[in-house]
Amino acid sequence: MSWQSTVVCWFLKRQFRPETRKPYVNVERARAHAAARVWSPKVPSGWQLVERYEDGDAPLRGEWLERRADAVPGTPIRTLLYCHGGGYYFCSPGSHRSLTFGLAARTGARTFSLDYRLAPEHPFPAALDDALAAYRQLLADGTPPESLVVAGDSAGGGLALALLVALRDAGEPLPAAAVLFSPWTDLAATGATLITNDGVDPMFCGASIGRAAKLYVGDSDPRHPHLSPLYADLSGLPPLLILAASTEVLLDDARRVAEKARAAEVDVEFEAWPKVPHAWPLFAPFVPEACRALDRASMFVEQHAQARVIQPLGAGSIV
Repeated sequence: MSWQSTVVCWFLKRQFRPETRKPYVNVERARAHAAARVWSPKVPSGWQLVERYEDGDAPLRGEWLERRADAVPGTPIRTLLYCHGGGYYFCSPGSHRSLTFGLAARTGARTFSLDYRLAPEHPFPAALDDALAAYRQLLADGTPPESLVVAGDSAGGGLALALLVALRDAGEPLPAAAVLFSPWTDLAATGATLITNDGVDPMFCGASIGRAAKLYVGDSDPRHPHLSPLYADLSGLPPLLILAASTEVLLDDARRVAEKARAAEVDVEFEAWPKVPHAWPLFAPFVPEACRALDRASMFVEQHAQARVIQPLGAGSIV
C-alpha cells in the first residue's frame, strides 16, 4: 500500500464516510462538495478538451477529449464512452477529469464523458436513456462498434453494464468491450460485503448504499435488469474488465456480476485490489495504485478495441 493511498483513505474516513452514516442523503450538500472539488488537470499534450453543454438535450452532452492528430482525415482511432460515478445523483464529467484524462492519454482513444441526467429529479430510466442516446449517436456519426469501449466507475460502472444489457436486449450492435471500476450493480442492496466490509471501507458505510439507491430507483423495481444489471441475463455481452477494492462495501456488486457473467460464458477479467478506496482510479495521478489501474485498463482496451477510421454515415465503407 502506497503512502499516497494511505493518505487518501485517512482523508475519506474522516471527511467523507461520516456523511454516509447520516440517516438521510443530502443531495444538495453532495453536489456542492463535488462542484467545489472539481479540479482541471492539465489537458495532455497534443490533446484538446471540447465541452458540449450548450446543446441542451442533445445526445452527446458532456465533454470530448480528443487528440489533435485525430482531426487528420484517415487517422485510425479508438473511442471511449465514459459514464461518471456519483450515486446517480451527483458528480459530473468535470469531477472525473483526472480519471478520463488519464485513461484517454494511456489508450490514445478519443473520449466522450457523458453528462447524463441526475436523480432524484430524473429517476430511472433517465440515466440509461441518456447513455443509450449517446451510444446510438456515436454509431450514427460513423463510429464503428468494434472500435468503441464503454467505461464507468461506481454508479457509472453499473450504468455502463446496464447499457450493454439494454443494447443486447434491443438487438443493437455492441461495443468491443467494457471497463468497470467498482461498479454498483445491485440497487436492491443485497451484497454480503455491505455488512462484512462495513467499518473497513474508507468511503462508505454499508447502510448508505440502500439509502442512495432509492433516489434513482424511484417507483421502479430495484431488481429490474436495466437498473440493477446483477439481475440481468448477461449472455452475449462483450469482454469485461472489472476492478474493485477488496475492502469496499460494494465488492460483492463487482464480484457477483463477474461470476454471473463468467457463468454466461462472457470473457471476464476480475481483480480485487487491496488497500485502496472505492473507485480509486479517480485519484490519479496522485495515487500510484490509481495509475496502475489505468495502465491495466489501457492494456485491456488496446487488446479488445480495434483502431478504425471514422466515416460519417453514408460516406462509404469503414476502413
